[in-house]
Amino acid sequence: MNTTFLELINIIKDFPGVRALNNVNLKINTGEVHVLLGENGAGKSTLMKILSGVYLPTSGKILMDEKDIKINNPRFAREIGISPIFQEMNIVPYLSVGENIFLGREPKNRLGVDFNEINKSTIRVLKRLGMGIKPNILVKDLGIAQKQMIEIARAILTKSRLVIMDEPTSALGEIETKKLFEIIRSLKKEGIAILYISHRLEEIFEIGDKVTVLRDGKLVDTVNIKEVTKSKIITMMVGRTINEIFPRNFMTSGEKVLQLKNVSSRNKLRNINLKVCKGEIVGLYGLVGAGRTELAQILFGLDSFNDGYIEIFGKHIEKLNPIKCIKIGLGLLPEDRHKNGLCLGLSVKSNITKSSLEMEFPSGFISPIKEAILANRYIQECNIITPSVNRIVEYLSGGNQQKTMIAQWRCAQSNLLIFDEPTRGIDVGAKVEVHQFMNAHVNKGNSILMISSELPEILGMSDRIYIMYRGQIVKEFIRGEANQESIIQFAIMGSEKYE
Repeated sequence: MNTTFLELINIIKDFPGVRALNNVNLKINTGEVHVLLGENGAGKSTLMKILSGVYLPTSGKILMDEKDIKINNPRFAREIGISPIFQEMNIVPYLSVGENIFLGREPKNRLGVDFNEINKSTIRVLKRLGMGIKPNILVKDLGIAQKQMIEIARAILTKSRLVIMDEPTSALGEIETKKLFEIIRSLKKEGIAILYISHRLEEIFEIGDKVTVLRDGKLVDTVNIKEVTKSKIITMMVGRTINEIFPRNFMTSGEKVLQLKNVSSRNKLRNINLKVCKGEIVGLYGLVGAGRTELAQILFGLDSFNDGYIEIFGKHIEKLNPIKCIKIGLGLLPEDRHKNGLCLGLSVKSNITKSSLEMEFPSGFISPIKEAILANRYIQECNIITPSVNRIVEYLSGGNQQKTMIAQWRCAQSNLLIFDEPTRGIDVGAKVEVHQFMNAHVNKGNSILMISSELPEILGMSDRIYIMYRGQIVKEFIRGEANQESIIQFAIMGSEKYE
């Protein structure tokens, strides 16, 4: 029977001008997956950092094995068996796999670091995780899923009692996610507890035992997974009832606004045939490496294609570039909003207007007052929570950053939008808002090409669905034809290209 080994009692954490956690209580048992949920800003990351020794609580107690402890720093947290795996992974890219796993606790011999022991132990722990990576490979040459496994390997070797996983599947495909869940189940059998933070509600019913929900820094409740429904969890998180997570109002589609015929690019895409019609959301699904993001980059002129035919709004386009795409009414919300979508050091106002300055200010003179009025219009329309138009966008929550990118393309009056993972890393309330915007956008006769790794989103929002496999489109589904099993089958195994 699982027993409580770690307990947080009346935890309060104050920052200047804000109380991030307000009398939060949490009990974690051995060998359980305890899911921590809440909207962005609910206090999840603050709680995780208190457990990890990054922050000290303002007040409250932490008990381990019924003894009062103070987790003063990350080193002490690891010494007592708490291993965090942050969303921004703590990996040194130019060190080897083995060196990363043993970083800070390298075995020694009379000559210094015992690299032979590092390699042997690394092989053992990676084999336990079902991985055949060589210990001397540089981490920079590995994929995201493999890097995550290195973090888990490090946690195992430190004899962890609690592993904290922050959005562990946000960058993983279906196969990698299943492998991660197998490892989590294996850790549970060894009595290791997992504190699992995720925005993907589907996952928690597969992997979780208990769920704790935070809202506005306060504990809402802790319940057994088997005693709660998805709709109940959503209500707990956002404080209101949400009847439709995927609020599509399906309509008859119009003429083609995008058509690809046999589009290929060297070593990336082969003979892509695809169309998007007016009033449609077209879903594009595939596993990591299938070529979905590469296709989005080609369509927005960030990469070139060497063969095939592209037609946008009825015009044959031989060469694409981002400036041309913006002018003809095409917009892209990239997969990585921090690296490729937002100018993090600029204001919300500047991020909203950056793609429409030439259109709004053709003389070249930018009126700060008019720009602020323009930005405020789309801040209200997209329900962006910000104290002012001049707030630096880096300091907004993930959901509000995503809505800022949407506002950018609303301001640019883009008719055809390419959404690459539109709801990745945002809370469920923000997801609903993004889906509502998508529905409203196509109801006006506009169109969306949506790339997503979330099957419920693909099935719930798409008029038609294309499946990609190794750089090719292998299947097209009309709405109502597909289910999760059929989509996964084509995404994993591929098939003859549809006619």
